[in-house]
Amino acid sequence: MNNEYSKHEKDNIKIYEEKGYTAGFHFKEGNLIGNNSKHVYTPKDINIVAEHRYEGISNPDDMSILYIIETSKGEKGTFLLGYGPNADLELAEFFKNIPEKNISDRKNINS
Repeated sequence: MNNEYSKHEKDNIKIYEEKGYTAGFHFKEGNLIGNNSKHVYTPKDINIVAEHRYEGISNPDDMSILYIIETSKGEKGTFLLGYGPNADLELAEFFKNIPEKNISDRKNINS
């Protein structure tokens, strides 16, 4: 098994983009929105098919999670979420509210 902690987020984002996870998303007013499609998603519309956690090498408080997501409308992309002391709590709550049945690790490149 590869040590995912040895990679930067951008390395894994590139690998997933090569696998078709190219959609970008932003968070606004409690929803995830497709950057190009402008589709609005609630937590129940999101499927997490893999996730990768990172710790900053020089600063352990520099932490993030890369979510690999597929939406109810067929968009596939990535979303990088900072967590720890500097986390966006509203955004973290959005991801926490994704139904457990919508979370798997079936597309993890390290499996």
